[in-house]
Amino acid sequence: MFVLHPRLEADTIAITDWPLCRVLLMKDANYPWLVLVPRRDGVNELTDLGPEHRAALMEEVTRASEGLRVHARPDRINVAALGNMVPQLHVHVIARFTTDAAWPKPVWGAAPSQPYTDEALTNRLMELRDILK
Repeated sequence: MFVLHPRLEADTIAITDWPLCRVLLMKDANYPWLVLVPRRDGVNELTDLGPEHRAALMEEVTRASEGLRVHARPDRINVAALGNMVPQLHVHVIARFTTDAAWPKPVWGAAPSQPYTDEALTNRLMELRDILK
């Protein structure tokens, strides 16, 4: 049975479920930032997925990247699966801009997390849910 890691539960908001992954929005208004989590129990590493699910994950990462391009029109899309703080396999898909707080460095630790205003969060979720359905 799939259970989202408590840290991901606290740091994100659900957008939708795709065939393999739960698609989440990171609660950091500094960046349009998605997190994809395969809805499979006990999966901590990419290699824990079978070939079919690994291929599905890559398709869903591509789909998320394309959705962020439409939504945010970024200069770059960063994709990363680190797992140093959260062992559950999850993939970050982050829209980056040459003008963002961390550019050109990774987003982690570069700037304090900025909470969304209620209005900005509502708008971002509506747009992303429409694009990523």
